[in-house]
Amino acid sequence: MAGSLDLTTLSAPTVIEELDNEQIIARQKALFAQLWEVVRVANPLLDLPPYDVAMLETDPIVIGNEGESYRETLLRARINEAARANLLAFARKGDLDHLAAFYDVLRMLGEEDDRLVARVILAIQGRSTGGTEPRYKFIAMSADLRVQDAIVYTVGRSPLIHVAVFSTAPDGVAPSDLLAIVNAALQNPDVRMVNDTIEVASAVQQVVNLAADIWLLPDADVATVSRAETNLRTTWAAARALGRDLTVSWWTAQLMIPGVHRVAATSPVGDAIAPPASAISIGTVILTNRGRAF
Repeated sequence: MAGSLDLTTLSAPTVIEELDNEQIIARQKALFAQLWEVVRVANPLLDLPPYDVAMLETDPIVIGNEGESYRETLLRARINEAARANLLAFARKGDLDHLAAFYDVLRMLGEEDDRLVARVILAIQGRSTGGTEPRYKFIAMSADLRVQDAIVYTVGRSPLIHVAVFSTAPDGVAPSDLLAIVNAALQNPDVRMVNDTIEVASAVQQVVNLAADIWLLPDADVATVSRAETNLRTTWAAARALGRDLTVSWWTAQLMIPGVHRVAATSPVGDAIAPPASAISIGTVILTNRGRAF
């Protein structure tokens, strides 16, 4: 949902440290042993014995070292959290609100963090005054919280700009009142470029019926089949988006829950391809239990 930029593909930021409390304890032990030996050698009259800081867990020096090491770990962890709060990939809740406000984006009432991150990225990408695709998509998603996704496109050489709205409704189809709200937002003279003609419509719902043969493991109960279907539907409901294909390899993999030995697709045997302005919904799911195998 974050436009063309997927923040999860970025490498880990070097400003965020990997913390290991045991390493800090070991470092402090070694440092104390080194300093103790320096003092012992430099002051023979004190008759200090060689000191092993790992000797006893009840030793006050050991207890103090571990306590100080834990305090350092907590402090450095808090510094990590402060660094994350300034990065769009990690900022959440109030931290995200302040980061978004820097880009003139405010959280909509009831808006989840991931959706707000997506709009911030679109706002950044769409700052060109040329009426770019990200800007129009940002306006569409900012018009109403029911807009789950939107795609902005043209057909051939036609200058007509199409905006397909994918709603949060179970079938993804945008109702007429939602389309009117999005259209009003895009037609606003402060938003629409003078030479642009924009047409708003609901995304096309493409229903795909699925069928497959399924084999269970010997100790699996019969209800495993229905659980496999539930897992498929639930996972697709969270993953589907405009233009996302429903591939055989993906949907059969979702049926491979614990207790399932093998799955073979029977219909469709090929991938279901979604054009950019359409979203695929799963219709019927027929799973034929072919018995048990191992």
